[in-house]
Amino acid sequence: MTPFAALHHADTPLLLPNAWDHASAALLAAQGFEAIGTTSLGVAAPAGLPDGAAATRDLTLSLTRLLGAAPYLLSVDAEDGFAQDPYQVAEFARELAAAGAVGINLEDGLGSAALHAAKIAAVKAAVPDLFVNARTDTHWLGDGDERETRQRLDAYQQAGADGVFVPGLTDPAGITTLLKTLDVPLNILYSPSGPTVAHLGDLGVSRISLGSLLYRRALGAVLEAVADIRGGRSPQGTVPSYDEVQALSAERRDS
Repeated sequence: MTPFAALHHADTPLLLPNAWDHASAALLAAQGFEAIGTTSLGVAAPAGLPDGAAATRDLTLSLTRLLGAAPYLLSVDAEDGFAQDPYQVAEFARELAAAGAVGINLEDGLGSAALHAAKIAAVKAAVPDLFVNARTDTHWLGDGDERETRQRLDAYQQAGADGVFVPGLTDPAGITTLLKTLDVPLNILYSPSGPTVAHLGDLGVSRISLGSLLYRRALGAVLEAVADIRGGRSPQGTVPSYDEVQALSAERRDS
């Protein structure tokens, strides 16, 4: 079992924050996070591109190369693999692993479950040690049908997925029911209106991702700060100093 896979089998769930650039990842690592993920929205939006539209393959690879040598375990949001051909998805996964990724998310976007399973199998055949977190969008894009969710996740498990991800599922009863059908760790997307991290852990969830929340919260802080300044108030909240941010780049050069 790889070190990253082992984090999914610990006594407490893996809380995985999602970064969008070197500075955000370095700040999170300084907070003691052993593993950090990327967020596809945080890759696409800064470049003026849509998320989930297979428009950021090269940017995703570039970010992986930027972060992959850092002293934390990196999991990359690879959308749907940026291709429909399982072989091409596997080749992209091989590139990500070579750049330092230890895990990837692959989402089905409610497309063919059989095709998604074929992508998972191809990736595992090409890069056996890469942790594949197979995401189904039954709750994110669909109507949350429990039967379809179980069927898709079963197909992904059978294809070799190391873990499964069901963003949008926040109901404790639904999570408990789903866990009974799984043989691999379950990843849930944290929601401020959903169960706490501790509650999700008590339910048996193995991994809790923050997705694009931190990136969107950072944008929200921009809006709050400029509103305060415009209104004659001093901005509130934590603000790293110029020198502290500069030091993050110095640390990268020294590593």
